[in-house]
Amino acid sequence: MSAFTGSASATASVPGAGADLLAALLDGMDAALCAFDADGTVTHWNREAERILGWSAAEAVGRRGFEGWAARSADAEETLRRLMGAMSGPGRQVHELALLRKDGGRVLVRSQAAGVRGADGSPAGVYCAFSEVHVQLDLERSVALSEALFEDASWGVVLVDADLRPAMVNGHAARAFGTGRTALLGRPLGDVVVHGAEELEAALQHVLAEGTPPAPAEVWVTLRTSTGERRRCWRSGFLLLSSPMAEEPVPLGVAWLFQDVTEERLAAREADRLRFRWSQLHRAGAAAAECEDPAEAAAVLLDFALAGFADHALVDRVAGERRLTRALATPAGAPGPASPVVGGGIPLRYGPRHPALQAWDRVGTVRASAGRTAEVWAEAHQWPADAAHAVCVTLRSRGRTLGVVTFLRAACRRPFEREDVVFAEAVASRVASALDLGERTDAVQEAPGRSA
Repeated sequence: MSAFTGSASATASVPGAGADLLAALLDGMDAALCAFDADGTVTHWNREAERILGWSAAEAVGRRGFEGWAARSADAEETLRRLMGAMSGPGRQVHELALLRKDGGRVLVRSQAAGVRGADGSPAGVYCAFSEVHVQLDLERSVALSEALFEDASWGVVLVDADLRPAMVNGHAARAFGTGRTALLGRPLGDVVVHGAEELEAALQHVLAEGTPPAPAEVWVTLRTSTGERRRCWRSGFLLLSSPMAEEPVPLGVAWLFQDVTEERLAAREADRLRFRWSQLHRAGAAAAECEDPAEAAAVLLDFALAGFADHALVDRVAGERRLTRALATPAGAPGPASPVVGGGIPLRYGPRHPALQAWDRVGTVRASAGRTAEVWAEAHQWPADAAHAVCVTLRSRGRTLGVVTFLRAACRRPFEREDVVFAEAVASRVASALDLGERTDAVQEAPGRSA
């Protein structure tokens, strides 16, 4: 019972060094704390309790309950009864209490009270820790937010320590990385990020040095997973974490939050690409309409189509049964405009499985890629040495096949895909119309009775 004997200070009942230690412990607590003996008399009152209510330990210790000072008369007995009920009840009891500050203002506090037993096991009193309700709610919200982020969040959350290694990973982030939540802990990001780890680490280092950036950033990464490599775009936000316990901010690491926006970015990129291509095709049509020579119009159409689409373009004209001759071509070396091929009447030595001949046979479109032996492949097909991907489209006009147009890409670019085929066929239909017009014009000029 000595610890609950009334005194003029917070720790007057504990003699010697023990009193100093207990006073230091109580006054160093972040929560307000008071204690009552079995009769309801205040025996302990720390500095946080004084800060919240304004009553000093000298003014509080020795009073019975809160009547006449820290609670209204109408509430005082009920408040004390609820607190003292913890002396005989199990565990801790949580209450919300309306107390009075020394200046007369009211404050709502949330308390946790628990009973204290004497040496013989009999009830000896109650200790009560309390804080302002809004402070407690802020704490509970912070804890709830942390738990929600690491359990239910629909975006990835990774806490990175000062050494740039993950310290905590939520479920969404683990699925994005293609690993378990614990598999990433303590490992360098480069273990799972094949490309883009340097950019991520640079961003994290910047946050540690300069603080939280003002806006999210989008980072492209290539991940190493059990099913192969995956290219993803993550919209990322970074928050500097500092210890609230230190007098000066001490960086604890960085909170990295991200969402996968790969599909959005790819869709936006594809929309921009299509918008540019069809704008080019519209401009090509307008430019070709001003050409007096149909062959020149065909070359103009190819020049406009090549921008951002392919590196080379070739036009082969039909010259007999499974024979093609080169009519138009872009330079094999440096980029340049399409132009007629001198001596184009000599048939090309295409093999029977050449993609251009296959397109002619099928009256359709054929795509092909070189694989690892790009130079040998290009030479065998009589294409420029840097060609690694091809799409061959038949030139059709008035129900006839006039030839084949071939678009070529270098190895550094991706193969032709379905949307590329649609554009190539649109260009081919316009080129075929120009070439057909040229044939008809030549036929008219050569007809008997016609002037040159």
